[in-house]
Amino acid sequence: MVSVTDDVSTPTTIRSNWAGNLEYRAARLLRPTTLEEVREAVTAGGPVRAVGSRHCFNDIADTTGTHLSLESFEPVDASTLTVDTDAHGATTVTVSGGARYGDLATALYAHGYAVPNLASLPHISVAGAIATATHGSGVTNQGLGGAVVALEIVTATGEVLTVRRGDGAAETSGDAGSAAAAAAGSAGAAELDADTDSAPLPFDAAVVHLGALGVVTRVTLAVEPTFDVRQDVFVDLPWEAFERDAGAVLGAAYSVSVFTTWRDDAMDQVWLKSRVDEIETRPGGALALGEDFHGARRSPVPLHPLPGISAESCTEQLGVAGPAHERLAHFKMDFTPSNGDELQSEYIVPREHAVAAVAAVRALREQIVPLLQVTEIRTMAADGFWLSPSGAQDSVGIHFTWLQRQPEVEALLPVIEAALAPFDARPHWGKLFTTDAARLAELYPRLPELRALAARLDPEGVLRNDYLDRVLG
Repeated sequence: MVSVTDDVSTPTTIRSNWAGNLEYRAARLLRPTTLEEVREAVTAGGPVRAVGSRHCFNDIADTTGTHLSLESFEPVDASTLTVDTDAHGATTVTVSGGARYGDLATALYAHGYAVPNLASLPHISVAGAIATATHGSGVTNQGLGGAVVALEIVTATGEVLTVRRGDGAAETSGDAGSAAAAAAGSAGAAELDADTDSAPLPFDAAVVHLGALGVVTRVTLAVEPTFDVRQDVFVDLPWEAFERDAGAVLGAAYSVSVFTTWRDDAMDQVWLKSRVDEIETRPGGALALGEDFHGARRSPVPLHPLPGISAESCTEQLGVAGPAHERLAHFKMDFTPSNGDELQSEYIVPREHAVAAVAAVRALREQIVPLLQVTEIRTMAADGFWLSPSGAQDSVGIHFTWLQRQPEVEALLPVIEAALAPFDARPHWGKLFTTDAARLAELYPRLPELRALAARLDPEGVLRNDYLDRVLG
């Protein structure tokens, strides 16, 4: 029998999202521990939504029915974690969709391996992060979904599908079983025939799926031998330096973040996360070792991205090298992430428009600054997924951490979206935005196919909620 809480109205971590700006309406919370219990939960009747680390700022995970948490489903443990290497030398690991990236990365390190990249928070769940196209940074780094090589998905009808990178079709099963690892390669390009029950489930559709296709129970990820990273922070980057050569700034390290409060004189901070094994060979990489970075000065003390907040919760800086999982995220796993009392939005634009898009936002500084804590600019490589904001092109993300003044923020978002419209800005699926379904369909040509695929896999609308009704139409 699936474990259920007697009362979901008491713990705030259950009833609300992490930021506290959204009160969930779920009538019950289930914590299955087996695949059969997941199948039982989704077929029991009534609306169901998977809920992860609750770090989304909109109602993507909300439901009036059952919340399904995989936090107790096959927890990550270094002693039982299995790393597989196939005949082609591809190394993978399969984990629960409810696993948190920080726990996984720590366990992998004990085996001598690492995930290719991390988001700013290591506390987020694997399935939730990839379903919303969450990302870290790096001009050659795809979003977190780029490491996925296989998914195990329980559909709304209780079918268990295994979808592999490089395959056009999904395997179907009614029995429990781990998703088999597959060598990383080109994503399947099969077209969906929405009128055919036996139509394939394309891999490109399954990774970033917004929870519309099913509950992701297991994820197989490509991993690599562990590597060391050093983190160097520079302050007061002149605007002219960014405008003159944004590519050089954003490509100077394995992962780069530029933070700004839209001051007139300079961008506040640049965080360079450099792989120790490539720092001397990466173009511009050696700048991380010096005192000057394109006119910005090395910080002699650790810094938090938000002005005036202690850096105690941040991963180690000052150029001290350490394991990748202890540097690539901005925040330590054992600390409360970020600030908490905040809202977030992000818009992703093709990388060739980076300077123009940042300038368009900068022109709105008088409206933005009174509501802002900080803006972060990051990069990601194209990944080919149907609903990924960087699916078709290398991209730059312009991320806003707002004060918790939601009515005012939501009133401002259409202004920002209009300013970024000429650059085909795509919103982060898990953060606040007002872009409507018609515009989203223009930005994502395959969104109608995803909608048809969701209707075929979920004919009764078990997984539908207000969010999916808005964005899928």
